[in-house]
Amino acid sequence: MAVSLQRPIGSDHQLARLLQIGVVLEEVVEARADKHAQVTAADLDEEVVTLFEHAAEESAEHRDRLEALIDDMDADTVPFEEIKRLVEAQYEADDDFDGVLYDQLCNEETAYKFYDDLIGAIAASNTEFSIDRNRLVDTLRSIRDEEADGVEEVTRLMEARE
Repeated sequence: MAVSLQRPIGSDHQLARLLQIGVVLEEVVEARADKHAQVTAADLDEEVVTLFEHAAEESAEHRDRLEALIDDMDADTVPFEEIKRLVEAQYEADDDFDGVLYDQLCNEETAYKFYDDLIGAIAASNTEFSIDRNRLVDTLRSIRDEEADGVEEVTRLMEARE
């Protein structure tokens, strides 16, 4: 049951599944950013803690926006546990300063790449989805752009501390 973003999206079911993957990806990013904010708050300056808190809030908001798209679709969804297995990566980041920022950078870059690829797969598709294509793409572009801003912010913080 592999999902590929290398080919155009051929059905509502496939699109819903990809959006579900985005939901899980956002859950992972949110959980990791929240963990880093809590675990490292005593060791990091306020700017870094604020970055993690903002990342967690933004991921929760992205998840809500993706879930709203899924809810508006006329498609069967895949059970959450099956989707979770597709994207859940079990890795531990170091809790030292460089490790948590690097982990956040990887999370932001992964999310950006996922949304960029998803937008490309939708653009390459001739399928008529049960959801308005413009609304779908506008939502995904907005989320992708926010992820790009996150990459830039983490990079700026890392460079300022070198």
